[in-house]
Amino acid sequence: MIFDLDALTLARMQFAFTVSFHIIFPAFSIGLASYLAVLEGLWLWKKEQVYRDLFNFWKKIFAVAFGMGVVSGIVMAYQFGTNWSVFSDKAGPVIGPLMGYEVLSAFFLEAGFLGVMLFGEKRVGPGLHYFATLMVAVGTLISATWILAVNSWMQTPAGFSINAAGQFVPEDWWAVIFNPSFPYRFVHMVLAAYLTTAFVVGGIGAWHLLKDRASRGARVMFSMAMWMAALVAPSQIFAGDLHGLNTLDYQPAKIAAMEGNYETHAGAPLILFGIPDDEAEVTRYQIAIPKLGSLILTHHMDGEVKGLKAFPKDRRPPAEIVFWSFRLMVGIGFAMLGIGLWSLLRRLQKNRLYEDRMLHRAALLMAPSGFVAVLAGWITTEVGRQPYTVYGLLTTAESAAPIAAPAVATSLVAFIIVYFFVFGAGTFYILRLCGKSPDSVDPGIQGPSHAAGITPGPALKANE
Repeated sequence: MIFDLDALTLARMQFAFTVSFHIIFPAFSIGLASYLAVLEGLWLWKKEQVYRDLFNFWKKIFAVAFGMGVVSGIVMAYQFGTNWSVFSDKAGPVIGPLMGYEVLSAFFLEAGFLGVMLFGEKRVGPGLHYFATLMVAVGTLISATWILAVNSWMQTPAGFSINAAGQFVPEDWWAVIFNPSFPYRFVHMVLAAYLTTAFVVGGIGAWHLLKDRASRGARVMFSMAMWMAALVAPSQIFAGDLHGLNTLDYQPAKIAAMEGNYETHAGAPLILFGIPDDEAEVTRYQIAIPKLGSLILTHHMDGEVKGLKAFPKDRRPPAEIVFWSFRLMVGIGFAMLGIGLWSLLRRLQKNRLYEDRMLHRAALLMAPSGFVAVLAGWITTEVGRQPYTVYGLLTTAESAAPIAAPAVATSLVAFIIVYFFVFGAGTFYILRLCGKSPDSVDPGIQGPSHAAGITPGPALKANE
C-alpha cells in the first residue's frame, strides 16, 4: 500500500511522477515550435497554401501542448519547497538564479509572442507574425538551455564553494552554467526533442496517407518528418556516444550500472542483454560481445572500465533499473535510424515514399517512440545519479524535507487522480486535432497570405 511507504520514498515517487508528465511536453513543444517556424518560412518563401494549412494544423496542437507543459512545470516546481526544502536551502543560491533567468529570458519571451503567433494573423503583417513565431521557437531553446544548465550542474557541479551553513555558493557563473556535462546534455536533449517531434509529425502524416494517399498536406508532412529522421537520428547516436564518454569521466558508477558491469575489466565486454542482480552483484544470463564495451567507452580494445564493485554499496545507482532504461533508449534510437534509412531508400526508388504502406504503418507505430525514449533517457540520467541530488556532494536522503509520510502520500494520490483526468483530457483533445485533415483550411481565418498576395502553389492546385 502506498500509505505504508516512508516519506522519502513517497517524495521520490511524487517527483518522478510529476516530472515524467512534464518532460514529454517540453520535449514536444521545443521541436514543434521550430517546425512551425520552418513551415511559416516556407509558406512566405514558396507561397504555397499547403504550408499555411500545415502551420495552422500544428499551431493548435502546439498551443495545447505548451499549456499542459506550463501547468505541469509549475506543479513540479512547488515540490522544491514542500518535499525537498533542504535541497532548496542548500542548492538554492546556485539553482534559484538559473531558474529565475529561465523565466525572465525564456518564458516571458515565449508567452509574450505566443499570443501574436496564435491570434495575430489578422492584426499584424506577415513579417511581424513570422518574427513572433521565430521568437517562440527561440524561447523554447533558451528555456531548455537554462533548465539543462540547472540539471547538468547537479550532475557535474562546478564553479561553487560551500559556506559555513552547508550551502552551495556560486563563485564562477560561467563555470556553473557551462559545467562539464552541459554541452553534451544540451545537444543530446535538443536533438531528442527534434526527433520526438519528427516522429509525431511523421506518424500523423502516415496516418493520413493510409487514409488518403493523394493528400498533399500528409505528403509534405511525412516527407519533412522523414528527412528529419534520416538526418537527426545518426547525429543523435553520435551525440549520445560523446555524452557517454563524458559520463564515464565524471560519473563512472552510472556507466557501470548502464552497462551492467559489476567487475572492473581491462577489455570489458559489451553486455547486450542480461538480468542485473544488485544483491548478488552479478548480471545473469549475459549475452555479451567480448572487449566491445572497452572499445566503445575507451576507444581501446583493452581499456579498463570500472565495475560497480569499485564503489561502496551505498554509493551505487540501481543497475536493475538503469540497465534496462538505457537499452530501451538506445534501442528506440536505432529503430528511428532504421526508419530514416528506410525512407531514404524509398525516395531513391522512383519516389515510392508515398506508396510504401509498410513504411507508413511503421512510422505510425513509431509516432510515440520519441516520448518513450525521452522518458527512458531521463530515468537513465536521474536514477543513474542516485544516491545523490548534487552528484558526490548531497544525497537524496539529505535533501528531503522533514515532512510526514501521510501528507506526501495524500498529495501523491491527489496528483495521480488529477493528472490522469486533466492531462488525459488534453491528450485526447490533441489526438482529435491530429485526426483532422491537414488539407482543410479554416474559411473563417484570413491570414497574412491574403495581405501578402500569397496564393495556393501549383502542386496544391493540381490536387484540388
